[in-house]
Amino acid sequence: MPITVCHLPPGTSKWNKIEHRLFSFITANWRGKALVSHKVIVELIAATTTEAGLTVRCQLDPNTYPAGVKVSDAELQAIKLKRHDFHGDWNYTIEPNPDPTT
Repeated sequence: MPITVCHLPPGTSKWNKIEHRLFSFITANWRGKALVSHKVIVELIAATTTEAGLTVRCQLDPNTYPAGVKVSDAELQAIKLKRHDFHGDWNYTIEPNPDPTT
C-alpha cells in the first residue's frame, strides 16, 4: 500500500489549521478534570466536538516500540520514495517494494 506523507515545514505547526481549530476545544473539554491515566486522556480527547460538527477520533497505541533502532544506509536506499513536485523534501509517497516471493 502506498503511503503519502506531508510534513509541515519546520516551525510552522502553529499554522496547522485542524490542530489550531481543535486544540482549544480539546483543552476546554478536559478543563478541571484530573488527567490521571492514558484512558482518561484518550476518552476526553475522543469526546471533543466543535459547534461546526468537527469530531475527534483518538485511540491509544498500546504497543511498545524499541528505542535506538539503527537503519542501515542500504535499508534507507531501498525505500522507494516518490517526491512530490511541491516541496519534495516535505511531501512524498512511499511506494511498496515488490514482493520478492512472487
